[in-house]
Amino acid sequence: MNIKLVVTGKTVKGFVEDGVNEYVKRLKHYVNFSVEVIADVKNAKNLSPSQLKETECNNLLAFLEKNQLTARNSSLVVLLDEHGQEFKSTEFASYLQKQMNGGIKNLVFVIGGAYGFSDALKDKFKDKISVSRMTFSHQMIRLLFTEQLYRGFTIIKGEPYHNE
Repeated sequence: MNIKLVVTGKTVKGFVEDGVNEYVKRLKHYVNFSVEVIADVKNAKNLSPSQLKETECNNLLAFLEKNQLTARNSSLVVLLDEHGQEFKSTEFASYLQKQMNGGIKNLVFVIGGAYGFSDALKDKFKDKISVSRMTFSHQMIRLLFTEQLYRGFTIIKGEPYHNE
């Protein structure tokens, strides 16, 4: 299985990028994992929050379709959304194992921009996971999620990284 993390815009904080890169490197031991960056919207400062959200989501959808990541039989797109399902780390590991056992070719996690996802994108992709009930910047979610993905694989493999 391939796992992709699709994000809107470059990481602007060096420490976040360093942390994400560390977990990307660690994840290579377990799974074919990549982070795909959708370019920032040009002239974003001239758009209202709702216009920016719509444009970002259109760009995300175009990327997913162009890269054939929306086919229901071979891909599962999961939005990382504050209203999604919450997991403990061990439950998330079980979720990952279930997806691997289910024959999914591409498991695609998507982080939207600062204003989240449009209703149209939420309607198209029903699977949603919440990283936390707290609010974090969309930049920080990249680091938190890649760490949890790594933690999930160490739990699956029975390695000592996770303590409970």
